[in-house]
Amino acid sequence: MGGPAAVASEGGMQGFAHLIDSSKPWWKNRRILALNGWIFLLLITSMTNGYDGSMMNGLQSLTQWKAAFNNPTNGMLGLLNAIQNIGCLAAYPFSPYVSDGFGRRTAVALGAFIMCAATVLQTASNSVGMFIGARFLIGFGLTFAASAAPVLVTELAYPAQRGPVTSLYNTLWFLGSIVAAWTTFGTFNIPDSWSWRIPSALQALPSVLQVFLIWMVPESPRWLCSKGREEEALNILAYYHGNGDRNHPLVEYEFEEIRTAIARDKESAAVGWMTLVKTPGNRRRLRIMIAIAFFSQWSGNNLISYYMNKTLTAIGITSPTTQLLINGLLNIWNLIMATIGGLLCDRAGRRPLFIISTVGMFVFWVLQTVCFSLYSVHGNLAAAHTFIAMIFLYYAFYDIAFTPLIVIYNIEILPFAIRAKGFTVFSFSVTLSLIFNQYINPIALAALGWKYYLVYVCWLAFEVVFIFRYLVETKGLTLEETSALFDGPEVAAQIAEDAAREIAIGASDAHSDSEKDKGSENIIEEVKF
Repeated sequence: MGGPAAVASEGGMQGFAHLIDSSKPWWKNRRILALNGWIFLLLITSMTNGYDGSMMNGLQSLTQWKAAFNNPTNGMLGLLNAIQNIGCLAAYPFSPYVSDGFGRRTAVALGAFIMCAATVLQTASNSVGMFIGARFLIGFGLTFAASAAPVLVTELAYPAQRGPVTSLYNTLWFLGSIVAAWTTFGTFNIPDSWSWRIPSALQALPSVLQVFLIWMVPESPRWLCSKGREEEALNILAYYHGNGDRNHPLVEYEFEEIRTAIARDKESAAVGWMTLVKTPGNRRRLRIMIAIAFFSQWSGNNLISYYMNKTLTAIGITSPTTQLLINGLLNIWNLIMATIGGLLCDRAGRRPLFIISTVGMFVFWVLQTVCFSLYSVHGNLAAAHTFIAMIFLYYAFYDIAFTPLIVIYNIEILPFAIRAKGFTVFSFSVTLSLIFNQYINPIALAALGWKYYLVYVCWLAFEVVFIFRYLVETKGLTLEETSALFDGPEVAAQIAEDAAREIAIGASDAHSDSEKDKGSENIIEEVKF
């Protein structure tokens, strides 16, 4: 289990880099444009989650909402925030079976439908119990959609764009957060309950779009191959990655590598939950996944994300208008920085971005702690104003790695056979850490004040050491080569070699068969839906 961090060889990229068509930019290829359009429909799943966090942050500044729900404080406030994630936990035992058994699209559709119904219930709430029940159902539905959507994005994306495109999944969390922040800011002056019912209703918008459009999205070629539907998988790869040509070198390489990896997985014992801990490679994966899950929520970020109004009140900023304005501006800042981090992931690499992120967070959290203590002890207004700047600088470093990269990184390191189950464990760990934070943070902040920040100073120091020692670089590898990295370089090399051999064998047979060329001409119509 121990040992220094591994770094993937740049040579892995050579497997498909020379097969990428660089004759024209991707935005001039209408099929890649169409693929990215469908991928965006999957990416907005994250908006629902981001919207929820920012909406709950904003509602706490609305006197109309507080009056409607008996001015919740401490424990009750923690429950109102945490109940959505408790709903997520309840669905985790079922979500991988839906995704693996019925397909990624079906899981997204089921989750979106549940969230639509739950949002109607939340908007119509007239009691605390009804509001809590609605938020539980939102979390329950979110698990099905959020467990399948990023996996489908990664398995569908054009190889050269997989990193940046998948990194947008978590980045769009902030797009949802921005919409919620400015919606609550805009409805602040509505004198009745519509000041909080309007933001509640708008939470359903991404799910409504998915319910109606998800069946237009292509299914995962990897999932189709795993179910023996290889012809459909090849058609999808050809249509979107090969411009309709089944004989395109990139399509052949991807298809054979997928088949080889899935065949290798099927030769192993039956895949169950214990598979995640059976081999040294899988235990290494699990250690990293769980660590990143907890780091993404226990770095101090949720103290700001969910309880900014309490933090700002503690440093003397009590105006609801000012609090909502800071919340709105911070979310715009977060979206910009997370997008930059996502675009850099294939240039700088995953490991360097994670290291820079954790070191930067540690430095600026320490400075936040100093400013908070100076205001609390001495009433220093300059320290309070500096504290606001430190929040923005802290989030700049958080956003370049822990927003855009945690989803793609964890999907990349998992082989297909355990990808859904492994990602469920990751999501479960995120939710578990969130529930603890959402319930404990308001209680601890009220009891300890600025001293509670010292807990995160110690935790962030641990994060820096762990990331530097254990995180593996995955830049420049296909999904199959990346997942094999944990099982030894010989496994990755064998998968690529087997795929290349299959292509060579197939090519010698295919070029003498004119019917295969005719099949390529018909591919456009076969894959339109």
